[in-house]
Amino acid sequence: MSGSVGVGIIGAGVISDTYLSNLTAFPDVEVLIVADLDPERARSRAEQYGVPAWGTADDVLAHPDVQLVVNLTVPAVHVEVSSAAIDAGKHVWTEKPLGLDRESTAQLLRDAEAAGLRIGSAPDTLLGPGFQSAKRAILEGAIGEPLFAQASFQTQGPDLWHPGPQFLFARGAGPLLDMGPYYVSALVSLLGPVDRVAAVGTRPRRQRRIHTGPAAGDVFDVEVATTVQLIAAFEGGQQAQGQFSFDSALERAGVLEIHGTEGTLLLPDPNHFEGEIARIEPLGVLLDDDRPEQPRIAVPQEGVVVGRGLGVLDMVRAIAEERPHVATGELGHHVLDVLLSAEESVAGAGFVPVRSSLSGPVPAVPRDFDPFARTL
Repeated sequence: MSGSVGVGIIGAGVISDTYLSNLTAFPDVEVLIVADLDPERARSRAEQYGVPAWGTADDVLAHPDVQLVVNLTVPAVHVEVSSAAIDAGKHVWTEKPLGLDRESTAQLLRDAEAAGLRIGSAPDTLLGPGFQSAKRAILEGAIGEPLFAQASFQTQGPDLWHPGPQFLFARGAGPLLDMGPYYVSALVSLLGPVDRVAAVGTRPRRQRRIHTGPAAGDVFDVEVATTVQLIAAFEGGQQAQGQFSFDSALERAGVLEIHGTEGTLLLPDPNHFEGEIARIEPLGVLLDDDRPEQPRIAVPQEGVVVGRGLGVLDMVRAIAEERPHVATGELGHHVLDVLLSAEESVAGAGFVPVRSSLSGPVPAVPRDFDPFARTL
């Protein structure tokens, strides 16, 4: 692979805007075509970003110069679209989740490996300078040995702002599978694979109402738990607890803390590519009437801030350099396995063993990673 890598995008919905904004700015990537079930929407996106062609998914798969397909479809067809791309001889980057079940996603990975092709899976916030700077601090011993973690995402729900939120309350989404991948991917990248999980969940409202856009006022069904509490035990012995909710009047997002033998690290929101990183040092002797405030010691953030599309860029560079990419299909499959195990626990299964693992540590991004450099 030499020169800019040809990319085709399937799915011209809301998330395609940020992908196109970034991918069209990376010298190592050339977006050749945008596709959608609605070709007019694809044409609008293509014209907005100067992409030379638009059409259907079949047009992307048949394009001779497309080497990598970016799958931005709804979760229910992620595996179908990704499999079609593999069959067409294309590498695949897919939005999260990788799929909706363990079996089809595992088969997708096997098919890609047999074809000598790569699968990458969102989230690629893992490649952002915020998370990567925090990861380097932990690897360099800033908090000693990591012991346990806490994560929290709570909001009133995307039905307040999304013009078509139904899919976010359908099977394959909800706060667990929509937002959980950001937090669980971050934890796995830092602590390694998960061994077992337990969770409880609730669905207090069986229907929701759309609040914005042309369908405002429409009512739709809620198919999944909209508040989930999760406990995870990692293969390395660490533990984590997480809360994911679309039912909270108090908006609180981006809570991710790693507690170690020598301190605590507060990480940026795992749904963002940058943010504050701070280390908390242990106190000395504690007295009941004298508990001093613990200062936040800033950890510098290093790297160029961009956004979604970094995973695609890392993939094309990794293919050319014959090295592992960061946000692999294997990682996406393991995270999906964790979240599906949590769903099974919510349904009453107690602690559920996670069947998958990882073949090695999740790679770190070099300090000098520059998205806007031409390297191919």
